[in-house]
Parts: sequence; structure tokens; C-alpha cells
Amino acid sequence: MVRPIAQGDRGPAVEDVQKRLLSLGFDLGPTGVDGVFFGATLTAVRRFQAEHRLSEDGVVGDETWVALVDATFRLGDRLLYLKYPFLHGADVRLLQGALNVLGFACGEPDGIFGAFTERAVGEFQANVQLPVDGIAGPETVAAIERLHHVWSGKDPSAPASLAVAPARAAEVLRHAVIVLVYGDECGRVVAERVKNLARAAEPAARLGVSVDSDRDSGGLRLFVGSGAPVGVARLPVISIAPGARSEGRFIAAFKGAPHAASAVVLVPETVTADEHEAQSVAVQILDGVCAVLSEGPIAVVS
Repeated sequence: MVRPIAQGDRGPAVEDVQKRLLSLGFDLGPTGVDGVFFGATLTAVRRFQAEHRLSEDGVVGDETWVALVDATFRLGDRLLYLKYPFLHGADVRLLQGALNVLGFACGEPDGIFGAFTERAVGEFQANVQLPVDGIAGPETVAAIERLHHVWSGKDPSAPASLAVAPARAAEVLRHAVIVLVYGDECGRVVAERVKNLARAAEPAARLGVSVDSDRDSGGLRLFVGSGAPVGVARLPVISIAPGARSEGRFIAAFKGAPHAASAVVLVPETVTADEHEAQSVAVQILDGVCAVLSEGPIAVVS
């Protein structure tokens, strides 16, 4: 948001605010969405601010705008997955409540898609025989909506007291240096997502991304791309198949050969055009790395 929207303003930005208020059930009076910020719109903004414990100044500044956008997300409007900064909004809160009621505990619904929510989504996906990637995309949302009669109207936090399973063996990321070297655009897209995902799972993760395959930064090195890297000595190759789990392939690559600290990771070319697939592949790679590091100390663990 560039500048605050306040009483007396007119134009498309005011219309956007009015549409969001209207979708949330606020009364805009007989003129409705007209792009003019006066009486009923001002009252609606103040009511919205009061409901969200914001300063009731009637001005749509940064805090009010973020709260307004968050409140108007509907489940299915966008892909929901673990990233940093964390995705947040009413759609995340609804997802968390539904999962809690269905028995996939992700803690008190706070509207923030964190590691526990990702874990709960993965458990739900396994339960309904969907590919387990922790991403709430169209298929996962559709499966949750089919169970609407089960979770709708129930206390979304009731089962939150259930033991929440560990989200990922993310703590191992604090103790190992990991470098992702990308050789093409597919590799860059995935490597950046793995880095972001690692930071979301463990803020102290020591994971870097580089395009320079000659730089010897030490640590566990993954050469990520859609094809084998040029000029790199023969290494174990891990092919990532969309929708499949890859922890076993990572463990085999790094534990099958003594002192192995590098591997080639082949990703589908479609990751540059498909956000869901790119995130799913990134999840597989990070889970694979965590599985390798959780197997026991290797040379890259400090």
C-alpha cells in the first residue's frame, strides 16, 4: 500500500476497500461500492478496526490494509504452503480449524501457515490418499470441502490440545552447512524455494544458494537443475518425481557411498511454470536433506 486511504478520498483504491468491506458483511449504505470514502464507508472501516483490535481512526493505513486483505482471503483463493515470510490470513485460519476438527492437530488456529500446519496438511493428504507435499492446493482444498459437513460449525480449537507432531526434523538444519548449486532456471527456482522453506522451518538454517559450481564452500552440496551439470565429477543422481516421496533416494545417495557429501538433484522442467509443482519439489528436497542429516552425523555436520 502506497499511502493511507481516508475520508474524502475517491477512486479505485477506495472501491477496493469498499468491495472487501462489503464481502465481509459491512453495511455501506444505499450507495454501496461507489469509490467515495464518506459516511457509511468511514463507519464500516471503524467497525472493522474495532473488531480487529486496531486503532479506530477510520484511516486505511498499512495495519488496517493488511488486516483487511487477510480477512478477505477465502480457502482456495491461493496455494497455501510453508514459506518465509509466513502466509497468513482467514483462509489459513479456516484450514487450521478444519484440520483440527478432523483430527489433524496443528495447534490453536492463528491464521499463520507455519511448520505445524504444513505437517497437519501432509497428514491429511496421506489420510485421503493425495500426494503428500504439505501444500494446500486445489485437490487438498477440495478434499477438505467434501468434509465440510464434518468440520463446519464445530469448535476449531477443540482438538488443538492433541499432541502436535514434530513438523520436520528441522533442527538438524542448524548444525550442517548446505549449499544448493543451480545450473539452470529450473534449478534456480527450486533452490530459492528450498532456501526459503528451510528458513521458514528453522530460522537458524545454514543453507545457501550459489550459481558457482567451482566455489568450494564446503558442506553438503546439491547440484540442482533439469539436467546433469557440466564439468562436475560423477556424483550420485537423485531424480525428483512430482507427488512422490524422496527421502529414501536422498538417504541412498548420501549413505550408500562412504564419505559422500555431494549429489546431483534432477528436477522437472515444469517447475518454472507450475507454482504448486515447484513448491512440492522444494519440499521433497528439504525433507530429503533432513532425512539424510537425521540418519546420523556425516562430514558436513558440525
